[in-house]
Amino acid sequence: MPGKRIPLATPTMHSEEMAYIQEAFDRNWIAPLGFNCDNFELETAAYLSEDNKYPCHALCLASGTSALHLAVKLAGVKHGDIVLCSDMTFSATVNPVSYEGGVQVFVDSERDTWNMDPDSLEKAFEKYPQAKAVMLAHLYGTPAKMDEIIEICNRHGAVLIEDAAEALASEYKGKKCGLFGKFGVLSFNGNKLITTSGGGMLLTDNEPDRKKALFWATQARENAPWYQHEEIGYNYRMSNVVAGIGRGQLKHVEEHRDLKEQIYNRYRDAFGDIPVTMNPYTKEAKPNFWLSCITVDPISDVDPMHVMRVLAVHNIESRPIWKPMHMQPVFAGNDFVSANEKYVDEDIFARGLCLPSDIKMTGEEQKYVIDIIKSCF
Repeated sequence: MPGKRIPLATPTMHSEEMAYIQEAFDRNWIAPLGFNCDNFELETAAYLSEDNKYPCHALCLASGTSALHLAVKLAGVKHGDIVLCSDMTFSATVNPVSYEGGVQVFVDSERDTWNMDPDSLEKAFEKYPQAKAVMLAHLYGTPAKMDEIIEICNRHGAVLIEDAAEALASEYKGKKCGLFGKFGVLSFNGNKLITTSGGGMLLTDNEPDRKKALFWATQARENAPWYQHEEIGYNYRMSNVVAGIGRGQLKHVEEHRDLKEQIYNRYRDAFGDIPVTMNPYTKEAKPNFWLSCITVDPISDVDPMHVMRVLAVHNIESRPIWKPMHMQPVFAGNDFVSANEKYVDEDIFARGLCLPSDIKMTGEEQKYVIDIIKSCF
């Protein structure tokens, strides 16, 4: 065990992916778009919507970030428009607002899920009633308090963009994440629940929006015999080859989710006698447990960065919790709104750590990780 690297999260491949890739080669359909993209969209939409229980139109794209960008454009965000954003997230969630000249206002989290706090969102709307949209991320695959968030957005006439990049297969009250907003986004990056190597997907509840996004994603080329462009477009299409990887991976999405949950439960059960708390979720939620995380309880004087360094010595990968956006130098001029006396985001960041959550990690390897963490206390 000592010396073998235990990673945070890596791809887990199966046999079906190669069959779809081989078909793309056999048919010489290597370029962007094609039958694998078409079918990956249909199969993902069918999975998410539970065979049309909920409306879902999907569009394969080159990355989750490109999908977020097109969602921002579809939401009508223009120069100077305010977008209320999750504060504790990866920067890719909020960067596309800047692509369109919008202004991010960051909203604090709540402790029950570590996601956007409805009370802080309400306070942000009081300060910025003209806000055009809300950019919500489901942190580490844990669903946010969607009933409250949706009610607030509807009351203030704001478009909800749902960043479900980390939350494929997660559910809130029986409905899959990515289907709650006017627009939803998935990521298939290498460390996600399923992967296409690199890629993403835009979700919307109507075909016209999907068609418009596809138009922008294909360089906004007009229907003319020559190359005619009347709008700025982008090269955001997904490759037909990598879409084949996604089709094979999608067959194992629930299997991957269940393995992630087992990892989370083993950590939770093992940590009952040390002063740490697992990343929480509400009874309405069914997370995908993408990453298992801890916060060191305030009663302890153990620094989570010390735990990370000790794990690193044993060739075990861990990672700090996402550094809140309002603490990032690039957003030093942006506002941050909190209804909490003590900023929740800053506290979680200061006390938190993401633990190895690779579904290929054996029970013996996870026990090794657990023992090392417990030795720090």
